[in-house]
Amino acid sequence: MNRSKSGMNRRSFLQKAAAGATAATIVPRNVLGQGQTPPSEEFGGALIGAGGRGGTTFKKMGPGIRFLARCDVKFLGRADNKTIYTDYRRVLERNDVDVVAIATPPHWHAAISVAAMESGKDVMCEKPMTKFIAEGRAVVDAEQRYGRIFQIGTFGRFTAAPETHKLMASGLVKKCDAVVVRRGFNVGIHCGMVRYDVGPIPPNLDWDMYCGPAPLRPYHRHRFGASHRNYWDYEGGGIGDHGQHAFDPVQYAYAKDFISPVEIEAHAPPQHPEACGMWDWVELRYADGLTFALESSEADQRYDRRQPRSVSEDDLSDEDRAKLRAMPDPEPLASFAEAIRTRRRAGGHAEASHRSATLLHLANIAIRCGRKIRYDPDKEEIVGDAEANRLVRLPMRAPWRT
Repeated sequence: MNRSKSGMNRRSFLQKAAAGATAATIVPRNVLGQGQTPPSEEFGGALIGAGGRGGTTFKKMGPGIRFLARCDVKFLGRADNKTIYTDYRRVLERNDVDVVAIATPPHWHAAISVAAMESGKDVMCEKPMTKFIAEGRAVVDAEQRYGRIFQIGTFGRFTAAPETHKLMASGLVKKCDAVVVRRGFNVGIHCGMVRYDVGPIPPNLDWDMYCGPAPLRPYHRHRFGASHRNYWDYEGGGIGDHGQHAFDPVQYAYAKDFISPVEIEAHAPPQHPEACGMWDWVELRYADGLTFALESSEADQRYDRRQPRSVSEDDLSDEDRAKLRAMPDPEPLASFAEAIRTRRRAGGHAEASHRSATLLHLANIAIRCGRKIRYDPDKEEIVGDAEANRLVRLPMRAPWRT
């Protein structure tokens, strides 16, 4: 979808302003008063998915965002298609909406993100970025194709260890023996119900739209609201809930924003095809030897295959340490608020967010398949295991797609 001429002119103006070409026409902050946002920096914003995380996600976009509309499938019978909507597509048709915050369940994240960027909007998206791996590549392609800003709703990477990032990004560490272990994943509370009674659909809920690209199952209250993450249809259990928070910072710190692990192994009992279940630990190893591991807080068998180990300058020769110190420090990551004004890529951009979400999906694939899997991070497919590879690209219910 194309924006109006006024929308295009406004964007063009902002881009020139960032370069200084029209700086004289921007109203300075001190003219308007302390803490106020000049009109030239104000954006129209909308929230898609107005549940528990929605308001927080919208605020994370930063100052200077005018709240114009909210959209949620639970607004049936209440929507006026002016400020309240049930269908996100109507929101994306608005030319006065420049940025959208997406806080729906994850099975909607990719489809809405792609459609929003196609319609000229910048996107702040809740975690986890996607429901399955192939969706992430579609979001990355959309970010590049339409020249939009994308930021995932986790921010730990903005304070991640810059010295570790510089060391790993330098290319001087040829073989990485580092092991990063993340413990304390709450798994039991994120297990789905294997048996349940079908209930009546609440009159305010568009259940068909809620299911969207996921299978159209009979309604049950446990599949709606915060417990949606307990079902493979919508998310990925405790890993989907906490994983991107846990691993996005260390992924950045270890300079793995453009690559993925090659070998993944999990210790877990057999899984139900619909309901997320218990697991003990998952280990993900990169080609250079770097290992990430996650452990359940309720694990029967603790992760003890390898001990945590960091990486430091001590892993380098004297000559390489000198080379490292001569290199410039990494540039600070751009926040969403900065990125939408300067058109600089956001710190939690689509490629980085896709790679951190891929960690979660690979962990869950190993859990669901019950065996070690090998992954090709360039082709983005599982090697030599057709059953596991089917979980890389899941079917989507028509007419939805990414």
